[in-house]
Amino acid sequence: MGMLSRPSDDFGKLILRWAVGGVVLLHGIYKLQHGVAWIETPLAGVGLPAFLAYGAYVGEVLAPLLLIVGWQVRLAALVVVFDMAMAILLVLRGQVLALKESGGGWAIELEMLILLGAVAIFFLGSGRYGVAARSKPKD
Repeated sequence: MGMLSRPSDDFGKLILRWAVGGVVLLHGIYKLQHGVAWIETPLAGVGLPAFLAYGAYVGEVLAPLLLIVGWQVRLAALVVVFDMAMAILLVLRGQVLALKESGGGWAIELEMLILLGAVAIFFLGSGRYGVAARSKPKD
């Protein structure tokens, strides 16, 4: 089919964007309600300045909203990848090789699923369903 995508491909991209964006946005809403001051301690633990904690709002509120509406999707996906990598580095690094004690599975499976979902979005792009698609001429 070449450069043209099928409607089912575009719908799949939409579902992936909504899934990743929705899950991450819920984490961002929590941070809007409770703040990000707690992130300052893990940042200091790796020698990073405390003000970087506010980056969680970009990675967990702004970027997911962009994924959901389909605008600047590749950039937003990279921001989510970075956000999840930082979450793993700062908070979950001791669990990277661990299994969950209850129910089985990888201890950081949700974070890795989000991170790899965002990587997939970066490579796939937004598809036809989104704000960016409306501004492009139709093939």
